[in-house]
Amino acid sequence: MHKGKVYKMVAVAMLSSIAYVLMLLDFPFPGLPVFLQIDFSEVPALLAAIIFGPLAGLAVEGIKNVLHYGLIGNLTGVPVGEVANFISGTIFILPASYFVRKYRTTKSLSGGLVIGTVAMTLMMSLLNYIIILPAYTWFLHAPQMSNTAMLNLITIGIAPFNIIKGLLITALFVFLYTRLAPWLNKQAQPTV
Repeated sequence: MHKGKVYKMVAVAMLSSIAYVLMLLDFPFPGLPVFLQIDFSEVPALLAAIIFGPLAGLAVEGIKNVLHYGLIGNLTGVPVGEVANFISGTIFILPASYFVRKYRTTKSLSGGLVIGTVAMTLMMSLLNYIIILPAYTWFLHAPQMSNTAMLNLITIGIAPFNIIKGLLITALFVFLYTRLAPWLNKQAQPTV
């Protein structure tokens, strides 16, 4: 029992550090605002959520963002971007974790990732409008954006970004999952 907990803690720590490194390897997507950077740091969080359960995936999401804020910092002085990344990653990985742990098929994984992409896009659009964009302007002591400007930024920048990011991660993770499925099915433990 104790050995299993240590194994899980070490695996979550390793996946968190891999997620942090992947978070640093971000890149802009052509045609979208340059401050929106695509990275593949949700892949280790998805692995943790599938193997050890959703709480492990959330731990990876949390640790990578704490590391990022602690080592890189944030332009605003407060972790607005890291909180947004944690929320979006959480919304994205939870449906996939649920469906793949319940049904253990590539089809269920794909469905969960598509649901996660849609949920992430909708929720992050709403949260950006209500909380995140106003927080950035407030902490940067910049003039508040008008409702029209925020809606334009969300519809032509943030929502397409989340769709593209979700689809790219979905394609990559489904590819990896098909290669790792036999090993993952042996490693997965019952949901806690």
